[in-house]
Amino acid sequence: MNKLLQDDLKNLELLLESIKIQGIDYLNELNDRYTSCNLVVKPTDKLTETGLGGLETLNLFNEKFEPLMVASSGPRYWGFVTGGSTPASIMGDMLATFYDQNTQALKGQGDISASIENETIQLLLDLFGLPTDFLGGFVTGATMSNFTCLGVGRQWIGRQLGKDYAKEGLSGAIKILSAVPHSSVVKSLSMLGIGSNNFDKVNVLKGNREAIDIEDLETRIKALNGQPFILIANAGTVNTVDFDDFKAIAQLKAKYNFWLHIDAAFGGFAACSPKYRSLLSGWEVADSITIDCHKWLNVPYESAFFLIKETHRVLQSETYQNSNAPYLGDPLTNFNYLNFLPENSRRLKALPAWFTLNAYGKNGYSDIVENSVELAKQFGTYIQNSSNFELLAPVRLNNVCFTLKGEEQQGSVSKFLQLLNETGKVFMTPTVYQGKNGIRAAFVNWRTSKQDIELVIKEMEGLFI
Repeated sequence: MNKLLQDDLKNLELLLESIKIQGIDYLNELNDRYTSCNLVVKPTDKLTETGLGGLETLNLFNEKFEPLMVASSGPRYWGFVTGGSTPASIMGDMLATFYDQNTQALKGQGDISASIENETIQLLLDLFGLPTDFLGGFVTGATMSNFTCLGVGRQWIGRQLGKDYAKEGLSGAIKILSAVPHSSVVKSLSMLGIGSNNFDKVNVLKGNREAIDIEDLETRIKALNGQPFILIANAGTVNTVDFDDFKAIAQLKAKYNFWLHIDAAFGGFAACSPKYRSLLSGWEVADSITIDCHKWLNVPYESAFFLIKETHRVLQSETYQNSNAPYLGDPLTNFNYLNFLPENSRRLKALPAWFTLNAYGKNGYSDIVENSVELAKQFGTYIQNSSNFELLAPVRLNNVCFTLKGEEQQGSVSKFLQLLNETGKVFMTPTVYQGKNGIRAAFVNWRTSKQDIELVIKEMEGLFI
């Protein structure tokens, strides 16, 4: 055995204790760590011949990178709808690394990680109040979740037209309808060979809305003259967290032949709260759903899952099966996750979610969701009453979309946001909404409190003094 490997194995307890202490220090000081960093590290392009060993490598990391690590998991990182990590999810993530399992078969002589993943999916279905006729699995994020779902939707289109797109490739246009698709959806269309420009934009409701105009949708459906298509709907748009009318869409689905995909990356968590779950009424009729765990579930990156109706099991297998690997057995009788989603080899991504779901239960996640919404509304009230800012849209759930007050200030929005982020006290992201430059604050972190809102307001006001 290599001497450095042998030494690190011998001193494994010391190495892990060093990491544990450093990690705990980071978490304990998270509220005071800066939220952005403009420093640049000069990259090293030469690898040492002999290696440094674990402890010296930790020292190198601490000297070179650790001081630049921002509080992206902290209470005032309000960009990109980024959650933190609950204590229990950190436990699960550490164990997933220690055990280093490859999530594949539900049955057989391999490890049981697939069984843990399957159980976690069942717990999530229960958390969201969804029926058990969905087949689900864990992927890296919303992009891969959307990709997985739309890949099976593509295969469904082919089945309606007597084609097998998974084997034969695309031959003919696939119709996609959507109003305000997330960028990850558009990216998925590109990766699937459908084309990122190949969707018809459905009108949204009049007024300050981003939800599908159902009347316009049906007009476009009728114009297809029975041609099968995929409808991409939203459970929470990225700017204003607007929800499509799933009850009305369900009525259309009963009349017309289409695949319904719902992008519920973070808006799906509204189902955790009795106050807000009505926003998702009817979503159980979807053929596929995307939900992102490293957002409102507050687990470490990379964690998301997809749900696809079990009635589409054959289509899902046709899309993702390893057909030239006889040692894996029949994909329909010998269930292997690698035959039902894009990745063959995956770490035990479900374990952090399993830990946090069991640790905090339905009440815990209802509290997290309702606290986030309450804080978003508190921040929105400040914006609404401010002489310096104005809301670009109502605060519907957990995102606040706003800008500087007055048309003459539109050119100053970017500079203001840069200065605000440079304080290191908060991080928000730019956006454009209805042609106006804006700023978006997303509330999903379980640590965020009213004191954080007050601190950020003070920083924002200070930029006008």
